[in-house]
Amino acid sequence: MKNFNSNIPLLRYTGIAVILAFVAFAVLAKGFYIMTAERDYWLEVSSILKYDSIPVDPVRGNILACDGQQLACNIPEYKIFMDFRALKESKADTLWYDSLGNSTQKLDQLCIGLNKLFPEKTAEEFKEYLKQGYDKNSRYWRIVKRRIDYTTYQKVKKLPLFNLRKNIGGFAEEKFPVRNRPYGSLAQSVIGDTYKEKGIAFSGLELACDSFLKGHSGYKHRRKVLNGWVDILDSAAVDGCDIITTIDVGIQDLAERALIKELKKDGAYTGVAIVMEVETGDIKAMVNMDLDPNTGEYFEGRNHAIADWLEPGSVFKTASFLVALDDGKIDTSMTINTGCGIKDMYGAKMRDHNWHRGGYGVISVPKALQVSSNIGVSALIDKYYHNHPEEFVKGLHRVGIAENLHLGFSEYMPPRVRMPKKNDRGQYTNWSNTALPWMSIGYETNVPPISVVTFYNAIANDGKLVRPRFIKRVEHNGEIIKEYPVQVLKEKIYKNEKALREIQTILYQVVDIGLGKRAGSKNFGVSGKTGTAQKASNGGYKNGITHYLLSFCGYFPSGIDPQTKERIKPKYSCIVCIQKAGLPASGGLMSGQVFHDISEGIMAKNIYTKLDLSHTTSNTPNAKPKPHKVLSHQELLALANKTEQKSREKANGGIKNAMPNLIGLGARDAVYQAESRGAKVILKGKGKVRHQSKSAGSTINKGEKIILELG
Repeated sequence: MKNFNSNIPLLRYTGIAVILAFVAFAVLAKGFYIMTAERDYWLEVSSILKYDSIPVDPVRGNILACDGQQLACNIPEYKIFMDFRALKESKADTLWYDSLGNSTQKLDQLCIGLNKLFPEKTAEEFKEYLKQGYDKNSRYWRIVKRRIDYTTYQKVKKLPLFNLRKNIGGFAEEKFPVRNRPYGSLAQSVIGDTYKEKGIAFSGLELACDSFLKGHSGYKHRRKVLNGWVDILDSAAVDGCDIITTIDVGIQDLAERALIKELKKDGAYTGVAIVMEVETGDIKAMVNMDLDPNTGEYFEGRNHAIADWLEPGSVFKTASFLVALDDGKIDTSMTINTGCGIKDMYGAKMRDHNWHRGGYGVISVPKALQVSSNIGVSALIDKYYHNHPEEFVKGLHRVGIAENLHLGFSEYMPPRVRMPKKNDRGQYTNWSNTALPWMSIGYETNVPPISVVTFYNAIANDGKLVRPRFIKRVEHNGEIIKEYPVQVLKEKIYKNEKALREIQTILYQVVDIGLGKRAGSKNFGVSGKTGTAQKASNGGYKNGITHYLLSFCGYFPSGIDPQTKERIKPKYSCIVCIQKAGLPASGGLMSGQVFHDISEGIMAKNIYTKLDLSHTTSNTPNAKPKPHKVLSHQELLALANKTEQKSREKANGGIKNAMPNLIGLGARDAVYQAESRGAKVILKGKGKVRHQSKSAGSTINKGEKIILELG
């Protein structure tokens, strides 16, 4: 065997290492050469390249109310500055200073005008400040440090010297599109928010519809021509689409006012109000109010209507009885013995609200809902479903109150209704004896307010469950891009139509003769159910101060038409939820009052002189007919806002449909005052009304366009 020569591979590895070291040295040397000798060349290349493929931002689309009024839009803000170099190159600097260096009359007038628009500086201070920029030959001398709105910008451009062409006078501006809500915080939790300057959405419809609203960026490049740069457009930006929502500004404003009024009266810390159109599921208003403990004022905060898991309380009893009626377990002729108002249920005490007065004793099934008897509802549900609670929970899904509505909002929390489960031995693993009785009266479940009102809306809609609709369509430059039709989740929420008719009758009686009287009206029928529930705190209900969720959910107009003896077809459903600490606490009195104010106001603002009395072929059994009073438009309008209407009419000399004095009012108040008299309002700017196109006291013709300038 030949001897192995180990020097040969060693020489090879040494050669490879030398070559790699040489390559590394060459790379470092080239890098050093580029950073030193060729530095200026590559910086010039970089300066050229960075002006290529410059993004052109699109204009974000608008979010509009159902009648086209702007709820969210882009309103430009401006930085204004002087290019003194351009001024001097154009030889127009003699308009500023004469040959002796003295200011001209036009410059003096300019400074006086700036002082009027921006009083933080005197005219002399403005003159001295502008002279500093003039002496420095600045190309970017800020006239004011802050941004200004469009209205102010237009006024600045009309000032002497600033009204010259840019390449002569030197006045220039930078435009910044800023997301703005002309109605302020109205419906803010539904509309959502974007980061002010970047336009990035993070909540509400702004986020849910971001793919439509944001549009697509374009691109341009810049080329130097002589001593300036020229923008060359490569591809134009595609502006965002407009979203037409179902929100009605008038109803939203009405619901907000009614809710805040009651929240202040009750010392509550959170309130929710939702108004839904029965047939379509259109959300006409959604109000979410939170108390600011520092100021004592209420503001649109978290979207509690869709994002809160709440134990709904007694408004849930309607679903419990509908399930039992639909399954044939109970009927309206049955009675329940509620005793003295306290009943032992598997070691826990179930109480009616009047237990300290001796309870209700023996009552009928309809009476149990009319007076919201906890014992009456829970005893019956437990009697017929105790051994098979899963049948009851399946029934809750069948009637729609546990349905996942798939709303498309990132903050939406679908209902959570626990389904009983058994182990291999047939024993329930997630269920107790008390679970079913307490679930039947609205505890042991987590249901957001939007799910409750959707369920009641189905009852009003003759059993058809429709998905809540927030968007009607998407448009781009007036062309419809996408439509959102009414979506039916369930054609019927019942197996037996008789069960639905019985529930409709009972809900009417709750308001007519039961605990929901406060929600009713003398002018039209109302159906619904009250709810007063304790809120759990730290896993219990008896830790310090008791917190309550007060609710009323129902629909209107309802009942029997006394002339045709047929059921009146409801137009709107509504839920009101109030959260407060301590007593007094009553869903019927507090939330019911808000429901009353909202329903009266909506009917008052209805554009028809008669209510829509579309009828079904079947009567509502056992319902007590309530005379349906048809009021004139003016009478109904007076119901909506008695005090405000009277004072405005008095100020305008008592002229019917007289143009009110809107100067100084906010956009929301001004629009309501004008449109309630038949005008069509066009808003310009933001803030409070500074000018109105029609003088106060003159007669408004129906549909007449009124321009309101805000500032």
